[in-house]
Amino acid sequence: MYNKYNFTNNNKGKNLMKFVDDYVLVDIETTGLSPIQDDIIEIGAIKVVNNKMIDTYNQLIKIDRQLSPFITNLTGITNEMLKFGKVPIDVLTEFVNFVGSNVIIGHNVNFDLGFLNNKCRKYLDYNLNNDYVDTMFLARRLVPNSVNYKLGTLAKLFNISYEGAHRGLKDVEITYEVYNCLRKIVS
Repeated sequence: MYNKYNFTNNNKGKNLMKFVDDYVLVDIETTGLSPIQDDIIEIGAIKVVNNKMIDTYNQLIKIDRQLSPFITNLTGITNEMLKFGKVPIDVLTEFVNFVGSNVIIGHNVNFDLGFLNNKCRKYLDYNLNNDYVDTMFLARRLVPNSVNYKLGTLAKLFNISYEGAHRGLKDVEITYEVYNCLRKIVS
């Protein structure tokens, strides 16, 4: 059932809670917290095979409203930048083709998947039901003494640069590094 801020998707893939070698890292930037009322403004993704980055996808998305100053300040994305983005149906089609049937990995990935699945159904009549791994969940189990499990906190803990964060592609690069640091803990 939908509500203002949360998205329940009974058809989503499984949370794998394990380390995989072939996957697509995903991060989105949005106009707010509601997959129903807000829009995706950027998708960043990295395709990984044998735990090596082989391809990237990054695209801004045109929207029919003005960004809030808060979102512009947080992401660095401006209304002017979005004028050069693509329409949602084109970006989502490209994204779905980029991901294919791969496992999706992200930090707090349920947020991203809620938006992505909602928009895929709205624009493409498609259910994004890939299995997924959430680096935040892994970190909660593997780094129990962390102050919190925000991506920035984990990046600092693992000595990973957080410069340029809150942009789709940069956040997936950071998530890739965090994922590999978490993998070393169990190796």
